[in-house]
Amino acid sequence: MKGYQEILVAIDCSKVDETIIEHVAPLALQLGSTLHLLHVVHSHTLDQDRILRERSVVTLEGYRDILQKQGITVRLVIRSGEPEEEILKEIDEHRYDLLAMATHGHGLTGRLLFGSVSRALREKITLPLLLIRADH
Repeated sequence: MKGYQEILVAIDCSKVDETIIEHVAPLALQLGSTLHLLHVVHSHTLDQDRILRERSVVTLEGYRDILQKQGITVRLVIRSGEPEEEILKEIDEHRYDLLAMATHGHGLTGRLLFGSVSRALREKITLPLLLIRADH
């Protein structure tokens, strides 16, 4: 099996995160991988950025605690900006073996945001991309 030691997991701080985590946790355990949980804060004002960043820290720390109890090494990454651009920057700035993210089955905002992000990333990245459909 391919050595996916560094797995970048795009987290959008919604219910679909549970789906992607359910898929990558066993993979990380089996391969001894580090999961890098990435959330991109997409805001329009500094106050909104601060509030969304605080919420994302709480969410990501909760996921980290759950995963670490399973014996998985976790690193948290929070960036601000356009999700597609920031995910690409993160990939360019660090060495990852796999990008994992959920695609939304329902919900217009999530479908528009992560649907377009996953489509764009499929065309722009060279590392393997694991897309998991979530129906939340």
